[in-house]
Amino acid sequence: MRRYIQYEPFNIYLFDTSKWQHPVHKHSYFEIIFIRSGRGLHVINDNTILYTAGDVFLLGPEDYHYFDIQDHTTFCYIRFTEVYIKDEVKLRAADWTQAIEYLLNSPYQCNGSIVTDTKEKEHLDRLLSVLLYEYSHRGEGSCEHIMCSIMKAMLGILSKNMVRQKLVERDKTKHSRLIEDIMLYISQHIYEPDALRLERLVEKFNYSASYLSIFFKKQTGEPLQQYILKYKLKMIESRLQLSETSIAQTAYDFGFADGSHLNKLFKKYYGVAPGAYRVSKTIHKTK
Repeated sequence: MRRYIQYEPFNIYLFDTSKWQHPVHKHSYFEIIFIRSGRGLHVINDNTILYTAGDVFLLGPEDYHYFDIQDHTTFCYIRFTEVYIKDEVKLRAADWTQAIEYLLNSPYQCNGSIVTDTKEKEHLDRLLSVLLYEYSHRGEGSCEHIMCSIMKAMLGILSKNMVRQKLVERDKTKHSRLIEDIMLYISQHIYEPDALRLERLVEKFNYSASYLSIFFKKQTGEPLQQYILKYKLKMIESRLQLSETSIAQTAYDFGFADGSHLNKLFKKYYGVAPGAYRVSKTIHKTK
């Protein structure tokens, strides 16, 4: 299968067409695809999805896809590499790193449009219009700073929708709303260990500790505290690849007692300590 390679850390590609010209392919980068007009079929990893104006798709390096265009379509591709994600200036902004971690490591990433709400599609379209203008004037004044701020806002909207994506497919019964609220609360407070203690969850959702624990496991098949732990470890896995933050600081950020506690748990789930994991990923990327 063909793999498209991009050497620029970041670029935007806006085009319209009535016939898709590319074979099924993978990429060496991430891309966010905005459908600005038109309709047709989008085949991602052998799953076929209807697309229409306002839809947004996220593809990682290992995803493969192509479009079957039915009505003349305007596409906008935002494409970025790990070099762009790991830019030192961006990594110093906590909200940037958090947005990236949520977006690229959400356990509820879907194959369809990330955003389905009409209002949120309109918000994203307005942000995209400003981003396109600044991109056309990049190199002038504060364009790069403005572009970075817009990207953070867009990624925040996308990450929020990805957490909700699969849950909104369920009927809006009392139980489905509750599990959605719990999962969304966990994703929003993953950097606040105290907010994720069972007593705080009991206070937040006004159910007993035993009911919450049994309910969560019944709905997800996984104990509540184990879900939170695995979510944290997934975020830590991403941080080990995307930043140079120390193991001790990472342990503190995610509420572990100390670095050795994190080492023990990370090794239990990944078979290797965090430091060794980071080294192995760095070596792999340089080959």
